[in-house]
Amino acid sequence: MTNIDQARKALGQLFIIGFNGLELADDTSAFLSQAGIGGIILFASNYDSPAQLAELTNQIQECRTDLPLWISTDHEGGRVQRFKKGFTKIPDAAAIGAENSPKLAFAVAEVVAKELKAVGVNLNFCPVVDIASNPKNPVIGNRAYGSTEEVVSKISSAMVRGHLVHGVQPCVKHFPGHGDTSTDSHMALPKVETALEVLQEREFKPFSKAFRSHCAMVMTAHIIHAKLDPKFPATLSSKVLQELLRKQLRYSRVIISDDMEMKAITDHFGPDEAPILALQAGCDILIYRTEAAARKAYETLSRALDSGTLSPEVILHAEARIRALKKEAFPQPYQPVTISDVGQKIGTAEHLAIIQKIRH
Repeated sequence: MTNIDQARKALGQLFIIGFNGLELADDTSAFLSQAGIGGIILFASNYDSPAQLAELTNQIQECRTDLPLWISTDHEGGRVQRFKKGFTKIPDAAAIGAENSPKLAFAVAEVVAKELKAVGVNLNFCPVVDIASNPKNPVIGNRAYGSTEEVVSKISSAMVRGHLVHGVQPCVKHFPGHGDTSTDSHMALPKVETALEVLQEREFKPFSKAFRSHCAMVMTAHIIHAKLDPKFPATLSSKVLQELLRKQLRYSRVIISDDMEMKAITDHFGPDEAPILALQAGCDILIYRTEAAARKAYETLSRALDSGTLSPEVILHAEARIRALKKEAFPQPYQPVTISDVGQKIGTAEHLAIIQKIRH
């Protein structure tokens, strides 16, 4: 098998995709299986009840290849918690951070991880390690644990460890920092002028602390950091991802894009350009919130591989990092969720008692 053949077979692992509905349609199942898609991202529109969600994640894992799929969501707490009915309501990060207690943050993360694992979710795009350094920031705000690197570092590190101890993979976000902007990257492409020296003393420290706590996934920001790369947002910038994250911060694990369908990307880079740029820059996994966009990106990358525009080594190196992490995250053979057990593990009195310790 040539490198191109190997890369074509591996390509699906570089995707985490969304889909519509409370169950998998036949054509979605076929795409997951045939392309060997690496993971799914779930939103509120995919959720009706804990039992339904557990059944859905079992259905998704029936499409796995030799390794389980990532089944992911954003379960930060506060305004970003996709599954609400039946689940313990998690306070926002600002409230958790205000307690200034790594021990309590660890316990909160345990609640989150136990409940996600109970329904078959194995990857949480949490914690946010951005620092609330700009009061005009419309997208981070109370999603940050605090306004200083000290508080954010120690609380987010505890959140990372609380996830890992219960077998749910955390993912810190949004590198190299989304805290000091007044623009929402869902709607436009933010540009910040923060000096590298400031980033090193402030923004980078919570990321480094999380990496030392064995967090093996980091999500990129769709932001232009002009002092790092005046042309490309971090997601598409080899200066940010290769020179800075890989070489200077010595991060060797998985890099994942924020949603590639956000306007910060789609308004400035075409659908035939963005996925190629992201992989060449250093992303290992691309998130597409809709199946239609994911299919198009998959076809784009397949063509780029065949034409020589995209080196097969880019795909093979990314897939090797993903595969290594999956083997760590899933050391035992996959077991489906037992639906009848779900109700006893979610929204429990024990979990509520932990959350009630957060007074802010």
